[in-house]
Amino acid sequence: MTTVARRVLIVCQANTARSVMAQALLERMLRERGGAGRLVVRSGGIAPWARDGMLPSHDARLALRDEGIHLAERDRTSTDLKAHPELIAEADLIVTMTAEQKRALASLAEARGRPVVTLRELAGEDGDIGDPAGQGDGAFRDCLAEIKRCLAKSIERLLAT
Repeated sequence: MTTVARRVLIVCQANTARSVMAQALLERMLRERGGAGRLVVRSGGIAPWARDGMLPSHDARLALRDEGIHLAERDRTSTDLKAHPELIAEADLIVTMTAEQKRALASLAEARGRPVVTLRELAGEDGDIGDPAGQGDGAFRDCLAEIKRCLAKSIERLLAT
């Protein structure tokens, strides 16, 4: 019997930093646990200024490299969810970085009936994963560490459902 992979959509503002880092980390965690075929991970940006084809933040790529994940500039480009509402409609679970992003998604028809949680909620916590943009490489490393911690708390739950 063939199992259909569940789709997880990770959302931040422009899909150039937090959601890119979360997607790369989650994909690695899934490979390490043999769950890569069970979940398909995508990411996108929900902000008015999100655009298709933007490059991942240099600071995000440096933080990922420190984690042993080498994401070249063109390995992944941003996805504007306003231009690709089908990604929202196809998602089995939508994970946002902030409560504000969760509210923005809840207003979209494509998200109705879909579970939408913040990453911290998925980890059983309250609060947001703040945007490190413009705060230097240390803020990106701290943000990545927080994303990694929340994903580590959530991975078994993601694989179980």
